[in-house]
Amino acid sequence: MVLTGSLKSLLPHVLRRIIRCNRLSISNTSGMAEGYKQANVVILHKSLADDFEKFCHANDGPLPLLYRSKPGDWKCPSLSGDSDIRTDCLQYRMYEYGACTGSLKSLMEYSEQLKDMVTFYLGCSFSFEKAVQNAGIPIRNVEQKCNVSMYKTAVPCYRVSAFCCNLVVTMRPIPESKLEAAVQATSELKEAHGAPIHMGDPGLLGIQDHSKPDYGDPVHLHPGDIPVFWACGVTGVEAIISCRAPLAFTHSPGCMFITDLKNDNVAVRSSRETPQVHCISQDPLHYSLVSAEAAQKIKTLETLIGIDPGDRGIIHLHRQDELLKACLSISHARSVLITTGFPTHFTYEPPEENDGPPGALAIAAMLQALEKEVAIVTDQRAMNLNKKIIEEAVQLGILKRPVPLLSFQRESADSALMFLCENGNPGRPRFDHLIAIERAGMAADGNYYNARKVNIKHLVDPIDELFLAARTIPGVTTTGVGDGGNELGMGKVKDAVKKHIKNGDVIACDVEADFTIIAGVSNWGGYAIACALYILSTCEIHDRYLRKAVGFPQLSKKMVWLSALPSVTKEEKLLKTLVRHRVRSGKTASLEMEVDGLPFYNTHSLMIENLLREAQH
Repeated sequence: MVLTGSLKSLLPHVLRRIIRCNRLSISNTSGMAEGYKQANVVILHKSLADDFEKFCHANDGPLPLLYRSKPGDWKCPSLSGDSDIRTDCLQYRMYEYGACTGSLKSLMEYSEQLKDMVTFYLGCSFSFEKAVQNAGIPIRNVEQKCNVSMYKTAVPCYRVSAFCCNLVVTMRPIPESKLEAAVQATSELKEAHGAPIHMGDPGLLGIQDHSKPDYGDPVHLHPGDIPVFWACGVTGVEAIISCRAPLAFTHSPGCMFITDLKNDNVAVRSSRETPQVHCISQDPLHYSLVSAEAAQKIKTLETLIGIDPGDRGIIHLHRQDELLKACLSISHARSVLITTGFPTHFTYEPPEENDGPPGALAIAAMLQALEKEVAIVTDQRAMNLNKKIIEEAVQLGILKRPVPLLSFQRESADSALMFLCENGNPGRPRFDHLIAIERAGMAADGNYYNARKVNIKHLVDPIDELFLAARTIPGVTTTGVGDGGNELGMGKVKDAVKKHIKNGDVIACDVEADFTIIAGVSNWGGYAIACALYILSTCEIHDRYLRKAVGFPQLSKKMVWLSALPSVTKEEKLLKTLVRHRVRSGKTASLEMEVDGLPFYNTHSLMIENLLREAQH
């Protein structure tokens, strides 16, 4: 037998010869032939080959196709000069009608059947291990002398004909301080699965117990390690099982075919395409990916909306990158609940100000374009006004369809939980993300105040309780958008509000959101969120991460997203709708085309144009 200690430095053709002679006493090829590409292997009948190739192209994250043989061809000249697929894997598996019926050291006895079969060689994550180590990152399974952990997930692959299965992933523990380095080391190695598809809690992929992998061995995390998941070529094994072919062969998971190709054909990446890692949730732990270019655009949006036209001192409330992190979190959400409404103009009926509803609908329009579920919750007394605004927004083409309009009242101690979750079960939330924009927020004394310290509690329904309850529900995150510190969600910056904002010691909202977006006018924050979601959706790095590297890029929907962006014309029409409904109530609407005392034209319109210019640049 050959000693395993020297295997990482042996050339591929030498290793294949040793494997062919059945002289290795190891269970996997991780760490072998460092710097060379390894391949997953799928062998199936020629009648299925075209559909399987389409399946690979439709799911190229887990199934990057290196080579497809002709029927009965046991060699792969573009990958190796002297190979024979019947003998050159450590171990094989045989499948009959979707069931594994045996493990084999060689396929020589099936040479006759193989004459009508096609071999697919698919990229493998073992190929990137050297690049990861070169970045100063430990490979825990190599350290622990075991196979990598592989798991079946709840993520469906894109179906092609009979090939229908869920994604399989590998997991490698990565020190938290090295996450971005690990992503950057692998992102350009497309033929070795590229960048990770998930970082954080395994449960978000449907993995119930990371100590019990479906394939391979358990790999133990060190203190400070984060579970990081890459798409895996064993997805091809699951595809073979799903199609129930009369006869098929694969490599045994972890027992790869070693090619003669080096991992040195990596395209040069520009700095703007460099992936960045951002934590978007602690419970469950979840990180997201975005390109440096997209991140910088969103940071620019944050700077634009941070100007202080009212000279209120909001610069002291600003928290860097909150817009980016909030929008990354919203981008991952399936269903979003928005709330708005700040009654402060008491001579009007209803007394809502013009700030809030336009920004809320700008967010809702983009969420609809991104095919997310969205609903709005507001005060019972303002339901009719909001219903009319939503109806006209649909008629004007601003919204694709009506947004469900909800109200909330506290009837019992668990009312908020019952509202947010099916049957009050925190494991089944109806919404993944809550957004408050220019919504009156509860102060430390339990009252609600406008900027002049007037108590408006009698006009405000207890929607704050939804945000407080959300903090107890794993997987539900919240965002607050405000311009004065007395808005729902501003509890995160309440100390700064008390110190720097007029009347802050009284009016400061005490209820926190996970992310706090500060804007000169809250509507601007809503427009910025819509623009940032557009930027993320057009970011290839983020798009791939969202869809877990299965299916096709979503950029074909770009024109739909583009049409959902806010515009001066859209916001002008919404503002006129707000004003008109006040006039119809019999009041004199002196606010006409103003928001927060600022004229729409030249002030708000200019901000919208600047945000759009940055989003589409």
